[in-house]
Amino acid sequence: KLCISTAAFQSKCYPSNCSICQRFSYNLLHRRLSSINLISLIVSQSDCYVSLSLPTASVQHFRTKTVPNNKNPTWNETFHFTIQSQVKNILELKVCDEDNLTQDDHLLTVFFDVSKIQLGENIQLSFQLNPKVWVKFKGKVTQGLCFRPRNLDARLGFDLCTDEQNFLQNRKKVVAAALKDVLHLEEDLQDHEVPIVAVTTSGCGIRALTAMYGSILGLQKLRVLDCVSYISGSSGTTWTMTKLYEDADWSRKDLGEVIVEARKQAAKCKMGAFCLKSLRNYYRELSQRTQAGHKTSFIDLWGLMIESMLNDGVIHHRLSDQRQAVNQGQNPLPIYLALNVKDKVTTKDFREWVEFTPYEVGFLKYGAFIRAEDFGSEFFMGRLMKKLPESRICFMQGMWSSIFSKNLLDAWHAADNSEDFWHRWTQDKVTEIDLPEKPYEMATCVFTPTSGLSTTLRDILTDRPAVSKYHNFLRGFQMHNEYIQHEHFTRWKDTLLDNSPNDLRGHSDHLELVDAAFFFETSYPPLLRPDLILGLFCVSYAAAVEQPLEQACKYFAEQEIPFPCIGLTDDEKNLKECYMFDGANTPGAPLLLYFPLVNDTFQAYVAPGMERTAAEMEQGKVDISSFSSPYSTREVSLKAEDFNKLLKLTNYNIMNNENMILQALRMAVARKKQALSQHVSQAQPSA
Repeated sequence: KLCISTAAFQSKCYPSNCSICQRFSYNLLHRRLSSINLISLIVSQSDCYVSLSLPTASVQHFRTKTVPNNKNPTWNETFHFTIQSQVKNILELKVCDEDNLTQDDHLLTVFFDVSKIQLGENIQLSFQLNPKVWVKFKGKVTQGLCFRPRNLDARLGFDLCTDEQNFLQNRKKVVAAALKDVLHLEEDLQDHEVPIVAVTTSGCGIRALTAMYGSILGLQKLRVLDCVSYISGSSGTTWTMTKLYEDADWSRKDLGEVIVEARKQAAKCKMGAFCLKSLRNYYRELSQRTQAGHKTSFIDLWGLMIESMLNDGVIHHRLSDQRQAVNQGQNPLPIYLALNVKDKVTTKDFREWVEFTPYEVGFLKYGAFIRAEDFGSEFFMGRLMKKLPESRICFMQGMWSSIFSKNLLDAWHAADNSEDFWHRWTQDKVTEIDLPEKPYEMATCVFTPTSGLSTTLRDILTDRPAVSKYHNFLRGFQMHNEYIQHEHFTRWKDTLLDNSPNDLRGHSDHLELVDAAFFFETSYPPLLRPDLILGLFCVSYAAAVEQPLEQACKYFAEQEIPFPCIGLTDDEKNLKECYMFDGANTPGAPLLLYFPLVNDTFQAYVAPGMERTAAEMEQGKVDISSFSSPYSTREVSLKAEDFNKLLKLTNYNIMNNENMILQALRMAVARKKQALSQHVSQAQPSA
């Protein structure tokens, strides 16, 4: 048997050619049940059996014999599992009442952490679930040897991949020259003195696509774009990013041509995307995609519609093709963000950040990555089992902006932010019945299903109309026994199911990926690696000025990830085009410039320092927030006039804050030098 744990504890993994495995014998001696399910007992006596599952040892579910017509069933059966001692092994014991006419009643489930049993120990445990229900069992652990493979097709680790490290080395030369130019530095910056600056974008639909072109154009005109090492995006901004990175030298060229094309695509009639000819083409390509081995869904159809609405033909570009635009460090590295979720589970209860670059796709939380061209292929235990063709970029766009994947409970939370009632009423009851003795042990707990009505309502509220499904490249990986304490995992551990290793992604056949905006509109997470980013230019195209920023601040504070403290007065929330948060009171926090989507001084100025004439005042009226706004996320088209207004607004908001941008860059350079001097002084031996 081959046993592999995730990268979270790779440094504590097994010897070079073998690992210690253990054999766990589970003896179900006696279980006395009475008055568990009154409804079923009225119809008939209990016909109970126990189902056993240890996903880290076997995909098979074992079960005892059924004891018919007995309120106090007794079993004497033994089950054997071969387990890996360094893996988090959670045994699930599911008690059911067999019914020949209807589906078996699920009475309760007990979760037991096998690590509580020491090597060679023969123990017997009893748990009182309630005054009328007792559970007794005994177990013993013995030892053996098993081998593990050395070379994997997946990369396990939390450092940047070699390709990205090489990119940063190349990009530093570009950034150093640009900083010397815009800041009028007297001396060249050395590589170790160059700060890493990122532009993060977020927003939905055609509004975000248009607005991002204006912001990038403004940064280019200020000669600041070459100071940026990363551009991250989610939802609608990924449409702009993927178009830009079709050109290997886009940031060095005049963006006028690509903007003209974007305006043309935004303004054209979108009915062609839904005509019979297009639908036939969609069907043909989705059939080919299914035959190739991909798991297709309505989100793939949505991706093809996006391609039709934003282009004149088929785009054969793929994510890995974007390496040509970054291999020499000539452009910032693009990072796209999505969420991995579970069907029938709200985003509140389970979500995982997934990042996409031209080099790799992977999970920040697990430290597990694969090559971009292998995303969608079949993996097991880190080995590439079946290579599938890399998806065209339109399918990725559909997944990054999958507006059809939100369930009703997610929508309720987003609209009202008071999900507690529905969440509590539809959630299964979990009771801890035996507390852990060690920090990494999981408490023994009993899971009691809700009533039939609550279960039905939960299924309705948490059903996702469609999700983007890809083969799970984590399949076969198992969590280390002490994963819950690992610093990188705890950094992104933010849901209840993170405490339940059997519910994490190593046992699932597919990833279920949705728009990151279903949690909140952001593309920060991939950039908040320790000691990576010192400067962030955050550009938000959300209609609400402060909401995405305050959500981000609250989230990162809860995760104990350094992030500037945000405190906006009522006046600031409505008036300012740019905010600076230096993070001085939060050690390790990046310096943040925040550009919300607002129309402030643009109403009176056609350009920085150039007031509008009476004839030009109408062009300064840009309705970005009302229900009838042409920039609503419901819209898939923009008139050329509306496109130009929004483009000029976001371009103006960047250029009108040139002094603040340059001030932030100076502070980033100074902080980098200060951090280096402190590091040198700390490294010197004391006298």
